[in-house]
Amino acid sequence: MTVLVVTSDRFAAHDTGRWHPERAARLTATAAALRDPEFEGALRVIEPRPATDAELMLVHSAEHVGRIRVLANSGGGSIDADTPLVAASLPAALAAAGSGLSAIETLSAQPAGPPSPELDTAFCVVRPPGHHATATTAMGFCLFNNVAVSAAALAARGERVLIADFDAHHGNGTQDIFYGRDDVMMVSWHEFPQYPGSGRIEEMGAGRGLGTTLNIPLPSGATVEHYLASLEGPVGAAIEAFAPTWVLISAGYDGHRRDPLCGLALTDADFGALTGALLGWSTPGRRMLFLEGGYDLEALRDSLRATLSTITDAGLPPVDRPSWGGPGAEVIASLDAARRRLDLPA
Repeated sequence: MTVLVVTSDRFAAHDTGRWHPERAARLTATAAALRDPEFEGALRVIEPRPATDAELMLVHSAEHVGRIRVLANSGGGSIDADTPLVAASLPAALAAAGSGLSAIETLSAQPAGPPSPELDTAFCVVRPPGHHATATTAMGFCLFNNVAVSAAALAARGERVLIADFDAHHGNGTQDIFYGRDDVMMVSWHEFPQYPGSGRIEEMGAGRGLGTTLNIPLPSGATVEHYLASLEGPVGAAIEAFAPTWVLISAGYDGHRRDPLCGLALTDADFGALTGALLGWSTPGRRMLFLEGGYDLEALRDSLRATLSTITDAGLPPVDRPSWGGPGAEVIASLDAARRRLDLPA
């Protein structure tokens, strides 16, 4: 299977400072994974186009887009203690938000029907990440919500979009943007409590969107079997009832047991298995991944390599064995019970 990789040298120019965890060196780690000789001929790399203001405003307010432009054009500064930007951050952020749009255009240009499309999956290897950016606020290293821009563009043309977020931090921005909608489902597995403090089981959506938000707030030390069990249980039932036509994955690798910011216990093998399980809900040519977190450089490299091995069927052996035996089973039971109380698919 051939993977469309959307990435750019512009992302390295987003300078957050030498000691910031979301630093340009992360791209060196991802590049090492992409250069693995086992993937030769299996990756097609393209440059993203920048998102337009109109495309950003599918999910962000005009005021939010304007604030980012003004700050960048004045030389940069800090939005908050975690989220700095420089002048070059604006073209990087526009390219990151446009990466998924470029992928959609390329994937959709393929001939429909059998045989399977040449390009099976797209992976947007971008920075800055996006899933913390709300409709009105940049935060948590994120300026624009990359995955949300693509999901909204797909929904605008009548698609039903599943966003599956396995970053160790809750994707609060993505949840905020789609909380009241029934054409985009947002599922988040994350460590709790952890930044930004949202993502409780009880947060299930509102209005016509009730039931299309699912949160799996896992304790520190949680291992992969609880992710997979949720897909065999209440999360899988909800996805089946939603019947997505596209699957978008916020692929954050800070759940790795070596990550300095979080306390989950996943390994590179787990990310390969989880990616495979999630892609099972999609069809070839209608699935994309977006790089979010992951701050131990070796763990990021190994995890991305395992993900690509799963997508391409390369069969590369993982560095670590799958995790198992950690806490978290009670969370799946609680989610199941909470959804049943509201008569939601579980």
